[in-house]
Amino acid sequence: MNRFAFGLIMKTKIYCPFCAERLTDRYLEGRERRFCPRCDKIIYANPIPATCLVVTASTGQILLVKRGIPPNPGDWCLPGGYIEMDESPANGAVRELKEETGLDGEIHQLLGVIKAHSPVYGSLVMVGYHVCRFQGELKAGDDAEKAAFFDIDDIPPVAFKSHRHFVRQVYADALVLPP
Repeated sequence: MNRFAFGLIMKTKIYCPFCAERLTDRYLEGRERRFCPRCDKIIYANPIPATCLVVTASTGQILLVKRGIPPNPGDWCLPGGYIEMDESPANGAVRELKEETGLDGEIHQLLGVIKAHSPVYGSLVMVGYHVCRFQGELKAGDDAEKAAFFDIDDIPPVAFKSHRHFVRQVYADALVLPP
């Protein structure tokens, strides 16, 4: 069974993760939801939490990574990724920065929390941070093919709408990016 969400066909949960009973659909709390008749519980479908970082150098340049894996392999984006179960969003962001770029960063500012879309997972909650103090040797790692600093008026296209949103926040009047 599949559900169409955000232009993506996603697999629907068939069995209860608690008791393995076959789930049904019920109209509850103002919408259609998956429901376990044995547990008498709604089985919620929740967005996946992720982070991204706008890393700026003292020169005004921005750090981007070239993706090595889907979605959008070969495209440039902000460093970031999914938050692990035992992490705060800020710790997850700093971990992803280290994994993808080799840099240790210090969060300067929370830029915001927005709803975003992933072609792999559907709905995301994206937490954006600004980092302007960092150290280490820049070296692509994990799922990044390359990592590089760019002048803001010479950046390549940024793959994800959520990332462009946070770049716009930091650089406000300095650039024009597509939505």
